[in-house]
Amino acid sequence: MSVSLIQKYNVPGPRYTSYPTVPYWEEELFSVDQWKQTFIKSFIESNTTEGISLYIHLPFCESMCTFCGCNKRITKNHEVENPYIMAVLKEWNLYCDLLPEEPIIKEIHLGGGTPTFFSPENLATLINGFFARATKAKEHEFSFEGHPNNTSRRHLQSLYDLGFRRVSFGVQDYSEKVQKAIHRIQPFHNVAKVTFWAKEIGYTSVGHDLIFGLPFQTLNDVLDTIDKTNSLQPDRLAFYSYAHVPWIKGNGQRGFKGEDLPKDDEKRKLYEEGKKRLAANNYHEIGMDHFALESDSMNESFKNGTLHRNFMGYTSSKTQLMIGLGVSSISDSWYSFAQNEKTIEDYYNRLDNNELPVFRGHILTDEDLIIRKHILNLMCQFETSWENDNHFFTELPEIIHQLHEMEVDGLIKISNKSISVTEKGKPFVRNICMAFDLRLKRKAPETELFSMTV
Repeated sequence: MSVSLIQKYNVPGPRYTSYPTVPYWEEELFSVDQWKQTFIKSFIESNTTEGISLYIHLPFCESMCTFCGCNKRITKNHEVENPYIMAVLKEWNLYCDLLPEEPIIKEIHLGGGTPTFFSPENLATLINGFFARATKAKEHEFSFEGHPNNTSRRHLQSLYDLGFRRVSFGVQDYSEKVQKAIHRIQPFHNVAKVTFWAKEIGYTSVGHDLIFGLPFQTLNDVLDTIDKTNSLQPDRLAFYSYAHVPWIKGNGQRGFKGEDLPKDDEKRKLYEEGKKRLAANNYHEIGMDHFALESDSMNESFKNGTLHRNFMGYTSSKTQLMIGLGVSSISDSWYSFAQNEKTIEDYYNRLDNNELPVFRGHILTDEDLIIRKHILNLMCQFETSWENDNHFFTELPEIIHQLHEMEVDGLIKISNKSISVTEKGKPFVRNICMAFDLRLKRKAPETELFSMTV
């Protein structure tokens, strides 16, 4: 990749797991009553045809990983498990009380934090608690994030018995120097063990999460990590760019200095060479930062145009309604977003008062819905169009004019009614989406909000 292109386009920008992005939510125009109305509307429109998705945030970790920007609570006290599970189920029941019929659950994803901090018994209590008031969709997809150091065979078997068929393990990098810097000591043996267990039990999609751009990380580190990963043949991979956002309070990204990180063209070389090695091992590039074997459902959904992206990242199936349960979780009714309280104490207090623990959100305007669709198309399929008049909006001609420079640089192709991202342009898809982001254009952030795009 051209160094000049990296220097030109490597600017702070959103990762577009939503539009509008959270910093541009109009919180002053949002109310929990409005959220409930759009929640019920979306449920009625989609429950019997698609089902619904649940994202459950399980925030506890036994130790701090200094690369992580997630909402978490560090503790070795496992007595916190049961009260939290009971709180999440209470939140679920508050939602069920609003519904005109029994929900059909198509997707469940357990994220964190560290979901496998919780015992298999408590996780089973959680999942069974959902289905006390719901039914399971025939084509369901249940997944969870496992920490290789504490995921037991009992975890894997118990969740498999409950319908889970996909698991992703956080690997990051196998270099001892890098692991020490990010406070994530995790030998290859542990990853191999849980990967083999998952395959033996019958999981149909085992994923590994890798990160490039970590402190002290070299090209040899990345290639060695990919070679070790390939020896285990996970079905899919996430190969993320490390998002250095130390200004976010409490995210723990202070275990190393900025000068310890690979920069610009050096960092991008880690991705480009890693991508070549993945391609040589038969992994297909899916959307942004994701790769899958030919047989994996994510590759199938990318090929047939059903790949979706939301606050859980890329998903191979789509539901209109996603309910986020647990502290800091974000729900999406398509027409609005709602985020839960960010501290466990505030989350518990709301539930003690029999209130949904929502503290902020955004009601999407007609314009938001059009822009959201274009950004989803670009992020999931690397193309978008306005053949349908419903996808046209007033500022579109101006956006096309602004994108001309990217076309000259060979990043996109523009026709009368569509835009497609070239192979050369795929690393810059966030920049291309930013051209459509009217809220970002109208009010540039005064302080640092986003990680770098490349």
